[in-house]
Amino acid sequence: MLEETSFAIHPGAKKKLGKTSYHDIGSLIKFHHSKDKMSFVCQHGWVDVSFYREDIVGVIMNPKQMPDHKTTKAVIGNPKHVQVQVKETDENILLSSDMLQVEIQKNPFRVGFYDKDGRALVYEDDRGMGFNESGEVIGYKVMEEQDHFYGFGEKAGFLEKRGESYKMWNTDVYAPHNPETDPLYESIPYFMTLREGKAHGLFFNNTFKTSFDMKSEEDHYSFSAEGGQLDYFLFAGPTPKDVIEQYTYLTGRMPIPPKWALGYHQSRYSYETEQEVRELANTFKEKKIPVDVIYLDIHYMNEYRVFTFDSERFPSPKQMVQDLKEAGIRIVPIVDPGVKKDPEYLTYQEGVLQDMFCKYLEGDLYFGEVWPGISAFPDFTDEKVREWWGKNHKFYSDLGIEGIWNDMNEPAVFNESKTMDLSVVHRNDGDPKTHRELHNLYGFLMGEATYGGMKKLLQGKRPFLLTRTGFSGIQRYAAVWTGDNRSFWEHLQMSLPMCMNLGLSGVAFTGPDVGGFAHDTNAELLTRWTQVGAFTPYFRNHSAIGFRYQEPWQFGDKHEDIMRKFIELRYRWLPQLYRWFKEAHDVGAPVMRPLFLEYPNDVKTYSISDQFMIGDNVIIAPIMTPKTTDRVVYLPKGDWIRYDTEETFSGNNTHLIQAELDQLPIFIRKGSAIVHGNVRLSTMEPQTDCEIHVYPSEQGSYELHHYDDDGESFGYESEQFLKQTISFLFEKGKIEVQVKERLGEYQPDYQNYKIVFHDLKGRESIYINGKMQKIAVDKENQITLTVPIL
Repeated sequence: MLEETSFAIHPGAKKKLGKTSYHDIGSLIKFHHSKDKMSFVCQHGWVDVSFYREDIVGVIMNPKQMPDHKTTKAVIGNPKHVQVQVKETDENILLSSDMLQVEIQKNPFRVGFYDKDGRALVYEDDRGMGFNESGEVIGYKVMEEQDHFYGFGEKAGFLEKRGESYKMWNTDVYAPHNPETDPLYESIPYFMTLREGKAHGLFFNNTFKTSFDMKSEEDHYSFSAEGGQLDYFLFAGPTPKDVIEQYTYLTGRMPIPPKWALGYHQSRYSYETEQEVRELANTFKEKKIPVDVIYLDIHYMNEYRVFTFDSERFPSPKQMVQDLKEAGIRIVPIVDPGVKKDPEYLTYQEGVLQDMFCKYLEGDLYFGEVWPGISAFPDFTDEKVREWWGKNHKFYSDLGIEGIWNDMNEPAVFNESKTMDLSVVHRNDGDPKTHRELHNLYGFLMGEATYGGMKKLLQGKRPFLLTRTGFSGIQRYAAVWTGDNRSFWEHLQMSLPMCMNLGLSGVAFTGPDVGGFAHDTNAELLTRWTQVGAFTPYFRNHSAIGFRYQEPWQFGDKHEDIMRKFIELRYRWLPQLYRWFKEAHDVGAPVMRPLFLEYPNDVKTYSISDQFMIGDNVIIAPIMTPKTTDRVVYLPKGDWIRYDTEETFSGNNTHLIQAELDQLPIFIRKGSAIVHGNVRLSTMEPQTDCEIHVYPSEQGSYELHHYDDDGESFGYESEQFLKQTISFLFEKGKIEVQVKERLGEYQPDYQNYKIVFHDLKGRESIYINGKMQKIAVDKENQITLTVPIL
């Protein structure tokens, strides 16, 4: 018989009990009302309820101690003083603002949210808030039959998310990207509920690995986290746009991007030499295909060391950047967080000597393997490290570079867990936390460091940052692309709802890799995807090493001509897109929108995943299957005119639409207008034309809010912009146009508006600012009038 050691009686050797039991928060014991919050002591924990605005309320449940109100880095909206009325009965406590009512049931403790008219938004019944011994916190809410769920950031699958469950844990996923692939790169623990035309939202302010379950039960959904507090915000709506405004008030809104970031971008993993990059730029110019950005993937670096160039592959990077900029093209290099372990490498030396890298509690550096080999990782949770990292980008700004691409920042590590050791302890600005708690913030904080550093270094110019990963609030710093997709038709289809849900989650500047990153694309797929890309907020063609090159000319003249046409169309539509980016900056509204955002009372729009809107009056209905030239399109109420054929289609109807390979079905709502500019090979060329295309209705009115600025500086934060409202009144036989007084001091290159009126059957007269115009209808039944900018 073998001798046993004391390990035989180790308590862990007992039979495991399985999943720890759930504990409800219990009944209310006592409560206290202060100026800005209501505090409740329950049998098994503490709960605070705070109004941030009349239409935003926060709840924190902590089973261990009084709630900690130190919020995450995601939240930047300051609480406003809200007059809250408190009424108590034997069974309930009612907290009321002008927009929201919070009803507290005492026994057991349950929370319900209602609008000002008493309509239920979110409420609890037999289950409410709770926890288990492992530290997990969880909240249950009643799910009504008419509830439709959207948002959750970057998730695969269809637009509507009822019947799904998701985890929030930033993860490098090269393959596969299927509807069930979860989690992905971004963690945005927020969603919107649409019920019978009205909306409300919920943001779970917890950075641990979190879960949302709208799948397991028919009449309840839940949200939970592996640790921390049950800290969430409720947004009252009542419209979907109101919910986004409320959520982005809390988590911030995007700066207006530089105009060059809205042009066409070309990338590959990798353009491996300076000569190849120069030849690529020359080919775009020779073929007269517009382009604003060429990316440099990891091969530009010296053995993948960030803040370096390989002197053999790229012998004159500064001259290359300067020459391409003179040709209208920016260079955007990739910058990963992993810093190669090399005592002769300056960035590594500084990081070690200045204590910039992630460590274990005992003080040892954490090392993981990524592209450079064994690497250290900056601790972006520390302000000192963020400043150091930002200043290091002087290496790029000195070369004339104005944009950065952050990748591998989940952080991705080449190991079984695919990320950093969870026992690493981050400094967290003096409040140390493990990586288990702060993993989801790593890429977000890298984005803050990078964007902040570049903004200082560019001395008044707007930087551009692209990131693969982030957390709620990432829109404040970066555009988001949807990661390593593949050259499959299914991935083209999946990109639409993915981008729409990102937009609903506050991230307006988003798009997929056009053509697909991995696998071999083909001529038809790339052509159809380029058509879609021309109207996604972020427009980049990107492909992987070892697979087919997919620049617009790689498949012969026929497909090259079609792709050129749609890339040119992107530049014609830039003034219209720019207007909606301004709205995203102002109120958080997405540029690329699901139809229900504009038509929340139309139940047929609730599950449309293969169409999207640009702004409030344009529907894009792309072809996304092979060898297809017909598709079904649903158009909401009103009449709609097809952009390329001028055909009129009735709303509240489904239509079979034909679109040959060189056509993209685009529909403009009658009774509205859009803005166009001139085609340019780059945004560095001036916009000399500003055309307002008007599509009259029989009756009605429309206000077009034209916006412009220099597209490069932050002057728009003062008076360096142009805002002009142009209103249209459509009546039988006439159109009245009012060009209202402009705001702002910006003087664009164009001096006039060319107002083009389409489909003018039966219109005898047009008035501009009360003055009847002489009109001449051209052969396309259009009238063009020139109006000076006031």
